[in-house]
Amino acid sequence: MSKILSHKFFVKILFLLFGGLFLISCTEQSFYEKSYSFKGNTWNQKVKPMFKIEIKDTSVYYDFILTLRNTTDYAYSNAWIYLNTKMPNKIKGREPYRIDITNPDGTWIGTKSGTIVENLLYFKKRKFPIKGIYYFQIEQAVVQENLTEVLDIGLRILESEEN
Repeated sequence: MSKILSHKFFVKILFLLFGGLFLISCTEQSFYEKSYSFKGNTWNQKVKPMFKIEIKDTSVYYDFILTLRNTTDYAYSNAWIYLNTKMPNKIKGREPYRIDITNPDGTWIGTKSGTIVENLLYFKKRKFPIKGIYYFQIEQAVVQENLTEVLDIGLRILESEEN
C-alpha cells in the first residue's frame, strides 16, 4: 500500500512541477489565477472553494477558464458544479454546469499526464458590468456527498484576444 501511495505522491509532485514550468513558459499572461486543492483527493459537498477578484476596468473582455483535475481512478463520466457569483453591488447568481470528463467509450476528454487528467470549462469574451470585488464560489453538485479522486479546481482569467 505504501508503494502505491508514494508512487501517486511522486506522480502528483512531478505533474505539479512540470505544470508550473509550463505555465511560467506560456506567453499568455493571466489577469487572475488561483486553485484550490482538496484534502485526500476528495471534494466534500460542504467544501466550496472561493475566488475573490478585484475589477478596476469594465471596458475589457475576459476569457474565464475553470480547471478541474482528477486522477484516472475517477469513477464518473462527468462532474456537476454550481458556480455562485456575488457582484460588488451584492447581486448574486447561481448557475449549474456539467464538466464532461470521459467520452461515451470511456476515453479521457481532458489532457492526461500519467495518472492525472486536466479538464477545462471555458467562458469566452465576458465583461464585468461594474467595478469592485467579485466572488466566485464553486460547489460540487454531484449526488454523492464525497466526490473522490478529485485533486483540485482552479480559476484562470485572461484578457480576451478579441478586445
